Order: sequence, then structure tokens, then C-alpha cells
Amino acid sequence: MFGTTCYMNTWKRFVNEGILESSRLNKRIMESWYRCKQEDVNPYLSQGQHILTNGELIAQKEKNSLFLNAALSPLEKMKEVIEESKMMALLVDPEGYVLSLTGNKGVLHDARKINFVEGVRWTEQEVGTNAIGTALQTGEAVMISGTEHYSVASHHWSCSAAPIYSDDRKLLGIIDVSCPVNSTHPFMLGMVASLAHSIERELSVRAHKHKMELIHKCIDFIEINQPLIICDDQKTVVASSKSVRQRIPNVVGMRVNELLPYGFRVETESPVFSENHKNVIGTCLHLSEEMLRKPDEPFVSAFSSKSFYFEGETGTSQAFQRTLHDMKRVALTDASVYILGETGTGKELVAKAIHENSSRKDGPFIALNCGAIPKELMESELFGYVEGAFTGAKRQGYKGKFEQANNGTLFLDEIGEIPPSMQVALLRVLQERKVTPVGGIKEISLNIRIITATHRDLLQLVHEGTFREDLYYRLHVYPMYVPSLRDRKEDIPRLVRYFCQKNNWTIKWPDECFDRLMQYEWPGNIRELFNVLERLQIVSPNGSITPLQISDLLPELNTRLRWPASSISDGEQTEPSTQLTLREKIQKDLMMEALQKTKGNVTMAAKLLDIPRSTFYKRLQKFNL
Repeated sequence: MFGTTCYMNTWKRFVNEGILESSRLNKRIMESWYRCKQEDVNPYLSQGQHILTNGELIAQKEKNSLFLNAALSPLEKMKEVIEESKMMALLVDPEGYVLSLTGNKGVLHDARKINFVEGVRWTEQEVGTNAIGTALQTGEAVMISGTEHYSVASHHWSCSAAPIYSDDRKLLGIIDVSCPVNSTHPFMLGMVASLAHSIERELSVRAHKHKMELIHKCIDFIEINQPLIICDDQKTVVASSKSVRQRIPNVVGMRVNELLPYGFRVETESPVFSENHKNVIGTCLHLSEEMLRKPDEPFVSAFSSKSFYFEGETGTSQAFQRTLHDMKRVALTDASVYILGETGTGKELVAKAIHENSSRKDGPFIALNCGAIPKELMESELFGYVEGAFTGAKRQGYKGKFEQANNGTLFLDEIGEIPPSMQVALLRVLQERKVTPVGGIKEISLNIRIITATHRDLLQLVHEGTFREDLYYRLHVYPMYVPSLRDRKEDIPRLVRYFCQKNNWTIKWPDECFDRLMQYEWPGNIRELFNVLERLQIVSPNGSITPLQISDLLPELNTRLRWPASSISDGEQTEPSTQLTLREKIQKDLMMEALQKTKGNVTMAAKLLDIPRSTFYKRLQKFNL
């Protein structure tokens, strides 16, 4: 822990001349100033620059929900003290994004003046030396006050921050307490250290509860003959089936990669969800038994002793197992990936799995649906813009998707919809790995991986002259195909159980019901299947599903999707979906997906898509949702 006092002239001399007397500053803060100088951080920055959109903030909060939930109770106990002391408390994720900000209303009002708000990124690279960013950088608790901050944005503030770790020393986030510099309290650093300890203790208790819940949920698996194991989020085995225990009596407590030399091979993974908060608390690994090796034969695992994480249900069909095999191979490289598949097959989930299992997994995964962005906004959305670039531009400018994805992965969905004018600009970025924001002159170097997806035949578009051939070959490095649901119908029972478990639905599924589901062609693929399951949950709240209910539902879908145009009388209204443009169809798909993620909450769905609620309601009516 460290803290000190610094005078304005010390800051001015370092900013203007680069001269700093070591006796004037604490060593940690001095090291931070030099880092900021090297990173070319603007010392005269008056506001935070990088703020997440509503949709991005919701996603970031969901990603760090375990940390946020564990911090609620300790913060609530300190709420009155924080407000009366004219302070505010912040919870920050490991990437430096402010996820929660509470405290004295007057202090919160002043904080908004420098964009110290939810969603802002407050790292050293963004705003210079500060308690949050420096705690992230050093992994230590720190107090920074007044002109000890590198940028003027924070010169009127006093801040204390402490890192929060899991039991296995993984950084989960930062707790920060801040106040105006004239209200500085000597106990602030001790307060954040105490809060950090309380939150870590709460996380430890919850981790133990998760493990107990995971073991309880595994009881049904213990006596089955199929080789499988259940492991916690640290890939430690907590339970296994009988066939695994017979070969490895002491399997509980072992790491997953320690099982492979015993003749087992990981085939597929399925997440296990908590019944209380619906977060993932473990993983079910389905194994296959290989021929036992000779003692002198080297062991080679197809997974390089590392299991492959897929946020969904992989099933057992050969069609999707081929896709899974391709995902595993290409995830170990940095090659551009081109994903082809029908709408609703889960192309974004495949792209995310490639990212999560690659060397870029700690970097950002940024997704953009090219078909949902108006042509006139495509350039600024991809490349960003500087302040004053055009009428209506944000005062601080905007980082485009390329820059947001730096050191990570950029997923461009529906790449076939990108206009010809943007194809030239995209090709240049892919060749030079540099981007220039709209209205700017400074090039920004990029270190990103590109994954594209489409339901259209790009090669056919090349032949038609609507898609550049040179761009096609730049993107078409490693092509992958995601099969339709009708090509992997044997996975339907597993997909149904996965979706029901994820949503904590206790639905009984007779075999006859699965037979009926597997007779349908599913033109909308997995997305349509999940929509049907939600409808079944609504019509059968008691959890009992009968074949008759499914028969009543699916023929209705068949009729809607296959109604011959000639059989509709002049007085009848045609199905709205048959009249939609491609862009409208994409908008409808995105809305359905957002409603699914928010459990039907229109306000949250509109925020997730970053569109006004009134617009969302209009589209609901337009698309007959």
C-alpha cells in the first residue's frame, strides 16, 4: 500500500520538461508517471474518453456478475458512511471498466463532469496515473490524491483502490472509494482494503456453495455407464460416472488434463448452470475411451492437454463434431476465419468459442452485424471518428470497432452485406493493419484477428460483381461450415435439455415429444427451436409437455412458413415476414435474440440493442412479435 503528497510545480516540471526528483514522489506513483509518459497519455485530458454503449455495459456487467453480486452486501453495509463522508464507491472489472458507481449525490454529480460514470474505462492508458488504473497495473492497494494524478481530469479528486482476487489469485476486479480532494479522509485506504477483504471472503463462501450445488446436481450422473466427469470452473473434477471411477479410483480432485494419460479423451463440453442465479458453475465433460497406449509410447492429446470451452451444447452429431474439430484446430492459430451457415445456426457462438480458446482470450471480442448498420454509418462504426468530424459527432470522438477490438478479435457478421465503397477501405485495413478515424490524420496500429460470417455464398457474389475478389481471398483463409439443425437432428434432445437447464425450467420431456420435434425441418434452426421451447414453457407452466401440445404448435409453424402464395385470398393479410427486406429480417432476428436474452423485458432488450424503447415498440408491432 502506498500514498504520498505531490505539489503542482512537481507535476508541471515533469509534464513540460520530463524532469522528476525521486524524493518528491512515492516510487510507485513515479513509476506510473513514467509509464504514462512512455504511453503518450495526454496530461491535459479533462474527461474520460472511452465509454461503453448501454448494450456493451450490460454485456460487461453480465460477464462480471459473480464479482458484482458478491460485492453488493459489503457495500450496502458501508452505504451510510460513504454517503455521509461525501464519497462514492466504484466497482471496476479487470479491463478497467466502471461497472457500478454509488454514493453521495453531490459527489456523483461532480464526477459526471469528467465522465467518471458507469461504463467509462479508467486505466492508466486511458486517463493516466489514478488509483483504479495503477492498482490494476501493480496489483496493490493504492491511494492517489490531487496532483499525484497524471491527467488534470483527476486533479480535484482523492481516490483509493484495492484489487480483489479469487481463491486461486485470479484478479476479479477493483474496489475504489473516491471523493473531492478537499474532503480527503485518512481512513480511505484502510476502508477499501477492508472492503476488498470482505468481498473476497464473500466470493470464497459463494465458490464453496457453488461447489456444493455442483456436487448435488451431479448425483444423477454417478451411476451411468457413459464416461463423463463434472468439474468446477478451475477444471478440477468434483464427480464422475462409474466407468471413470473404475479406471481411476482417486479421480475426484484431479485436474482434467491429468485424466488423459489413463486412456480417456475429451469429446464435448456442456456448461452446468446454477438454479439460483443461472450463472455457469461448472462443466460436464463427455469422454471417449481410447486404446490404452504402450508404456513407451508418447501421449498426444488432440486438445494439447487443454480442454476446449464452448458456451453452448455441442451435441454428438457428426455434422457438428466436424465443425467443432475445425474450431479446435483454428483456435490455436491467428488465421482469419470465414464462417458459412444459415441464419440461426449459432455462427457468433462459434466465433466466440474460437476467440475464447485462442491466445487472444484475454483481449476483447467485438461483434458487429454488418447488415444491421445503415450504409451511411458503416464507416464511422468501423473506423471511429475524432471530435468534430461531422455534425452530431460526440465531443470526445468515438473508437470504432477495429480499435475496440485491438489485441483481441473482431467478428463481422453478415459480411456479404457490406457496401462496395466500404469493401475497399476494409481491404486496406486488413493489408496494412492500421486504421485512421474519420476526420483524423493519425494512424492507429492494430493487432486483431478477423472472423467473418455470412449465410450467403460470397463466391457467387464475387462472380456477380458485388463483392471484391481480392477481399474475398483476404477473408477466406480458413473456411468453416456450421450445419443447419436439420443436418444435426440427433442433437435436438441435448439442445432442449441445455436450454431448459440454462433457464431453470423443470420440464418433463417424454420420448414421443422428442420424436415430434425431430420430424420438423426447422428452417429457423437453433434460434427457432429455442423460440418454440419458450412458447412451450408459456403454454405449460406446470412443466408437463405432451406430444399433442407439440403437434398443435409445430403444424401452425409449418403452415405459416410453407403457406402457398396462390392459396391466400385477396382479403387475407400475408405473413409480415414474407414482405420484409433483408435489413428488416436481420433487425427482427436481433430483436428476437435480445428479447430471449432479457427474458422478454422490452426495456432491457432495447438497451441491449442500443435503440430507443419507442423504436423497439414500433418494430415489435411492425414485425408482429
